[in-house]
Amino acid sequence: KIRVLANRNPAELPWGELGVDVVMECTGFFTTKEKASAHIKGGAKKVIISAPGGKDVDATIVYGVNHNVLKAEHTVISNASCTTNCLAPLVKPLNDKIGLETGLMTTIHAYTNDQVLTDVYHEDLRRARSATHSQIPTKTGAASAVGLVLPELNGKLDGYAIRVPTINVSIVDLSFIAKRDTTVEEVNAIMKEASEGALKGILGYNDAPLVSVDFNHNPASSTFDATLTKVSGRLVKVSSWYDNEWGFSNRMLDTAVAFANAK
Repeated sequence: KIRVLANRNPAELPWGELGVDVVMECTGFFTTKEKASAHIKGGAKKVIISAPGGKDVDATIVYGVNHNVLKAEHTVISNASCTTNCLAPLVKPLNDKIGLETGLMTTIHAYTNDQVLTDVYHEDLRRARSATHSQIPTKTGAASAVGLVLPELNGKLDGYAIRVPTINVSIVDLSFIAKRDTTVEEVNAIMKEASEGALKGILGYNDAPLVSVDFNHNPASSTFDATLTKVSGRLVKVSSWYDNEWGFSNRMLDTAVAFANAK
């Protein structure tokens, strides 16, 4: 049997009585360490926030990229966002091998349940529009959050999202200035090597003419699309697909195991 609990105050949940080690905070309401620590008061030992966390969290983790920074004394961490989980494995091998001076990202993102189905009032006039009728430009902190995961890239990336009327699977489009000239062949070779090595299972590699629905239920955080790579000297354009629900959920589990076993 699975026990189901309902309480607006996490501090009143019987986590201690139930012997809960790690709480996955997925409500979207308790996204700072201060707020998420209510679960600790309820008896849980650790909390993973399934969203970008406040500045007070112990660490922001993209599993496969920086989960090695986890420490036993950490109590509340963030699993970042689905887009940061796609972008970080994309930029890490490229920055390691050819260097990244500055970059701009666009995520073409499936609509989500924080959008509206009909035009309504919203403080952001674009977010007030129907998710099913338009491509909707909106902000994202995913690019800048990479600096929390890879400090050497802090301040070097920015971008925005375009929410589109598809129900799942998104794609990151990243353009960046490399520190030296490169080629399409070199970029693709770097990503293929990473997908088969240190980032295996986290970073996928695709060279087939696929579309978004083909990546539905793909467990990778990021699947690099070699067919879309473009290079002009030091200007590089790369793209990576991600199932923004399933891939992220898989990483929550991976992070939970790493968090529980942190030394």
